[in-house]
Amino acid sequence: MKIAIDGLHKAFESRIRLGIMSALAVNDKLDFNSLKEYLAVTDGNLASHLKGLEKELVIGVAKSFVGRKPNTTYFMTNEGKIAFEDHLKALEQLINSQK
Repeated sequence: MKIAIDGLHKAFESRIRLGIMSALAVNDKLDFNSLKEYLAVTDGNLASHLKGLEKELVIGVAKSFVGRKPNTTYFMTNEGKIAFEDHLKALEQLINSQK
């Protein structure tokens, strides 16, 4: 049996990137430490995946200060929302085609 995976988005292949997008799908924005805590990953690992998603233009970054501390928050772009919804639909179709 041939499996069609045409609609899957390459940027979301990693479980960490999928987790980032899932977390941002249910939250308007999240800061770096919240994402790190949710996903239980290291700073470097999270940073590299966030940079990859930012490069794909599916997430955006907002930098600010809370008191004197820098605070970086991430949000899903409109393009990211569409791409992630399409990815989820393709996954659902893939699962349903195997029943």
